[in-house]
Amino acid sequence: MSYYRRADTRGFVDLGWLQSRHSFSFGSWYDPAYMGESVLRVINDDTVSPGAGFGTHGHRDMEILSYVVQGTMEHRDSMGHVQRMTAGEFQLMSAGTGVTHSEYNASTSETLKFLQIWILPRQAGLTPSYQQRSFPREEDQEGRRLVVSPDGREGSLQIHQDVELYVLRPRAGQALSHDRGAQRGLYLHLIKGAVTIGEQSLTPGDAYYLDDRQALELRAESDSEALLFDLPIQ
Repeated sequence: MSYYRRADTRGFVDLGWLQSRHSFSFGSWYDPAYMGESVLRVINDDTVSPGAGFGTHGHRDMEILSYVVQGTMEHRDSMGHVQRMTAGEFQLMSAGTGVTHSEYNASTSETLKFLQIWILPRQAGLTPSYQQRSFPREEDQEGRRLVVSPDGREGSLQIHQDVELYVLRPRAGQALSHDRGAQRGLYLHLIKGAVTIGEQSLTPGDAYYLDDRQALELRAESDSEALLFDLPIQ
């Protein structure tokens, strides 16, 4: 099975200080056709006004990944972390047995844009933990960089699930291929630029999923950036 998802079919919430697009059912937006993909449960595309943010709130038994696309985010949590993240940085918080945190736009003049991603852990009751790292383009290999994995190889953030996450940053005109292993699915979320998969053109916010081909074959029509989730088929 494969499918293409247009950005404008996502859920949308406007709270004034927050505009959020939901790839999967979240909060007050519910669509039974989009409840997640495998262990991937949330991709929220958030735009936060200067100085605003999410007050202290709790999570448990979830792997929570944030990626800053624009601006600076300030994170505080009950584990004692007080961190700032700038564009290009990834953060992975394992909520485990329970953690509280807050996320704010650290700037009083610049908009914050970030992706909030939730992935189910392989087991409940884990010890909460926190990781943060940037992955500069110079570390890419043929337009691709592993940023999350279950074993933390190649300096990636280590997640408690059988998931690999790659950031793809192909240049205009570059072709990129990603093999799909047995019983694996690939979910791509385009952040910037324009790419083509087969005959399908994607623009920012669009998604593409496949589990019936040997490999993902992608061509960048302009300098682009995407997240590619390599997921177990359940």
